[in-house]
Amino acid sequence: MTSGPPPLAPDALANGARGAFEAPPAAPSADLLRLLADNVPVLIAYYRAEDFCCVFANQQYARAFGHDTQSIIGRSLASIVGDEALAHIQPHVDVVLRERRSVAYERALNGADGSDRWVAVDLLPHLADVPADAPPGSLPAILGAFVLIADITRHRVAEQAVRESEERLAKFMQASAEGIVFHQGGFVTDANPPICELIGYTLEEMLGRKTLEFIAPDHVARVAAVIVSGQETAYESALIHKNGSRIAVEFIVRTMVRHGQTMRMTIVRDIRDRQAAQARIHHLAHHDALTGLPNRASFMERVEHAMLATQRTHAPMALLFIDLDHFKRVNDSLGHLVGDTLLRTVAARITASLRATDVVARFGGDEFMVLLAGLAHDGQHAAQAEEVARKLLDSIALPLVAEGRPLSVTPSLGIALYPGHGNTAEELIKHADSAMYRAKARGRATVQFFDPSIASSAYDALVMEGQLAQALERSEFELYFQPQVSADHGRLVGAEALIRWHHPERGLLSADAFIPNAEQRPLMLPIGQWVLTEALRCVLRWQAMGLGVAPVAVNLSSVQFQSPGFVEAVAQALPARGLDNLGGLGAGWGDGWLELELTERMLMDDVGAVKERLDRLRAMGLHISVDDFGTGYSSLGHLKELPIDKLKIDRSFVHDLPGNRDSAAITCAIIQMSRSLGLTVLAEGVETEAQRAFLAEHGCHELQGLLISPPLPQAEFEAWVLQRSNGRPT
Repeated sequence: MTSGPPPLAPDALANGARGAFEAPPAAPSADLLRLLADNVPVLIAYYRAEDFCCVFANQQYARAFGHDTQSIIGRSLASIVGDEALAHIQPHVDVVLRERRSVAYERALNGADGSDRWVAVDLLPHLADVPADAPPGSLPAILGAFVLIADITRHRVAEQAVRESEERLAKFMQASAEGIVFHQGGFVTDANPPICELIGYTLEEMLGRKTLEFIAPDHVARVAAVIVSGQETAYESALIHKNGSRIAVEFIVRTMVRHGQTMRMTIVRDIRDRQAAQARIHHLAHHDALTGLPNRASFMERVEHAMLATQRTHAPMALLFIDLDHFKRVNDSLGHLVGDTLLRTVAARITASLRATDVVARFGGDEFMVLLAGLAHDGQHAAQAEEVARKLLDSIALPLVAEGRPLSVTPSLGIALYPGHGNTAEELIKHADSAMYRAKARGRATVQFFDPSIASSAYDALVMEGQLAQALERSEFELYFQPQVSADHGRLVGAEALIRWHHPERGLLSADAFIPNAEQRPLMLPIGQWVLTEALRCVLRWQAMGLGVAPVAVNLSSVQFQSPGFVEAVAQALPARGLDNLGGLGAGWGDGWLELELTERMLMDDVGAVKERLDRLRAMGLHISVDDFGTGYSSLGHLKELPIDKLKIDRSFVHDLPGNRDSAAITCAIIQMSRSLGLTVLAEGVETEAQRAFLAEHGCHELQGLLISPPLPQAEFEAWVLQRSNGRPT
């Protein structure tokens, strides 16, 4: 190897040069070189080749081995570095001496504080010039060797940190369940197994390819923009699998340095399960779990959107409110599983009967809503909506097999139109609901359009409900009594208690004006209980007066009779009014001082339960009568099974007597049937002498009507009774 510039003589390095700075020197002075050597961040020394003793050392080198620049001169390498270090150094020294070439190596040192240090050592041979007359290939003589030692601990630590970081990253990439891709300039440089598995490519197939090749076409522009911007962000995108399928993913993009180069790292998360779960949650939030139809909230949104569309296009729309008739009976008799099957079947039938653009929703229970948008502009939209409604009537009513037997229900439908029947979604639904109830009131299994008068009636009913609640508190109710007499002798045999309401604005109201409203609300129970207890109070009074008015008949509503605690409420009322202290009557109410009137329909709803309830009432000494007989659908078989005391012929038959042949035949049949069953028969609505004579002639036991007396307030009734007995109590 070449020796380079002529080396400094060792004596010049040791003793310095004379005349420094007296004139520009031809070569650097020894002092200047000493100054330079002592101020570079490298340990420098020079050793003679013949014995490898130190001839020169800068301050850093001398101090590193416990010497100064003078005391270290002349010492051998072994005495300076020690035997242990010499064992590491000697092989490199031998190479320099033997091969006349530079040697560089690194070795670790233990610092004074116990920490590890790393140094880089360069051994540079000082060679003499080869004589001109030396044989070819002759090696130059070696005069000595320069030793340069640099502390590279910081670099080693940095390199170690980089290696460890690379190892951690490599392990993370292998262990991560998420895909990781490194790319530079838009080209893939590395990827881990999960991303390869996710998209179906091997690492070799991915390396060097453009990242955008793996992106779904509709997301390429977004991904390219992120790459160009260099922003660190997270966003959702989509990849294309090797087989062509689409994979929803989330990208988390970061910029980092790897292998000394700046590149992009993208974490790829498969979000298909997350999106499916979100879609499921969204579906559940907007759909009914049982039928899969849109729910109330979702339907309201669609109605509002449809109304906006109607305002733009002027194409009318309609809302159909569907309620299944007597659905509760299905649940009660066959169970909720069968009921659920029926609801799913109805939902499917409604959907199958509609256009693809129509919307059907389940509102809850057995209620469904249908939105018909974009109806005809020619004024036939109402007919079009009715045609769909009647189609739904027929479709829903078809029987299905449940538990091995056919089962069917009928729907009642109400229709509200837009524009015309409301200005908001809430109003339209409310009015369609109102029309549906109108359909139920007209016999069920039919269709009704919203009528504005219904809204007024509903408002009046709401006002009356509030007034009824206050009527009890304000004692505005009063009982009137209509006498009942024997058909043959005209003897007083009882009375019927009839409720009246002293309305603060409308005056005296009969039961027909407010009881139907009360029966549709929870008010019927407290009103019915008041009638019962007030009638008992009057009976007690009349017995104490010796008037002998018994029994007193009280009309029961179906709500009252079917309430779970009705029998117990009657039992509680009896002793509360002191009946057990009245002449030993208590349990002796078997004489029949009180009579409960029920309709045929109330008796037929559940014959077994009705019989059990009536038996308990009879055991308490109460009489049972059937009111308005002949207008219902009870059978003789059921009547003879029930503990009934009296049948009351409905006034509609009595009104046409004796001239109407049909009414006369029905009346006579009821009388004969009652007598054959051992029941008392009473005719209501007797207003003429001819009616009385006909009824008496054909065996009717008792009469009630205007011919005898109109309903009277308590005081007037008592006066009437006294007058009938010529002023003498009976």
